[in-house]
Amino acid sequence: MRIEILNKKIGFGGIVSNIDLTKDLDKNIIKKIDNELNNLCVLVFKNQKINDEQQLKFSKYFGEIEGAGKNTTIRKSNERRLSDSFGDVSNLDVNNKPFKKTDNKRYFALGNRLWHTDASFKKVPAKYSLLSGRKVAKVGGETQFSDMRSAYDKLLESKKKQIETMVCYHSLIYSRHRLGIDMHKMMSKEEIKNFEPVKQPLVRMNNLTKRKSIFLASHIGEIEGMEKPDTILFVNDLMEHCTKDMFLYTHQWDENDLVIWDNRQSMHRGLYYDDQNEIRDVRRTTISGSEMLIAQ
Repeated sequence: MRIEILNKKIGFGGIVSNIDLTKDLDKNIIKKIDNELNNLCVLVFKNQKINDEQQLKFSKYFGEIEGAGKNTTIRKSNERRLSDSFGDVSNLDVNNKPFKKTDNKRYFALGNRLWHTDASFKKVPAKYSLLSGRKVAKVGGETQFSDMRSAYDKLLESKKKQIETMVCYHSLIYSRHRLGIDMHKMMSKEEIKNFEPVKQPLVRMNNLTKRKSIFLASHIGEIEGMEKPDTILFVNDLMEHCTKDMFLYTHQWDENDLVIWDNRQSMHRGLYYDDQNEIRDVRRTTISGSEMLIAQ
């Protein structure tokens, strides 16, 4: 296994070669991949023609798979084309046809084009995400990643001190509201309870590397002790800082790429493609986190 570092200035991202993810992997290789994820945040594996079963097997090397629960999607179980072990990040309905332009499920999925961290809206936020590009857009559809450790390092000391103990509320309700989507109108009172906001610290530390990072996402809609307009502006300012070119890696997808990233230390978003005329079939498995970061 060989790794080519993508951004050597900040030690962010790597392309991994000489490995076949369809095969059984020994514990030493898994340990090396895990260590590199902690250090680099994003790893790209090219030419990995895996099926669903193989993706699930590889994912389980890194922990428990977090299924697509009631607080991650508005799709009903009979509207899913993949098993509950997958997050369906495609533009396809249950019949493998692109969602119609005005379909609420399409609108909801457009939230993936906002900067976010997977499952930050859960009491125990996610660890890793693995995304397999089974069919990718010919034009557009890239995935951008931001190194939230380097973004933290470059903050003024006064800003670091200001955000050190901040507590934020995360929910899909907040991120979809940024797109003009009112989930309260789309869902019943019982269903909306699944999306109750959860608390997360704005600063967290990697227990292995001891590096601090900004735990940021468009899912943030409230900050304790701050008025709503001030919260939105504060988050927007932080987003602007964290997504400067110096912190970014933009992945140009080839078919059969598999990308793994560390949600604890990075933020990501998908970019535009013509979802009415192109098919983008990308399938995500998510690895559960190990602990609640703050009492709810």
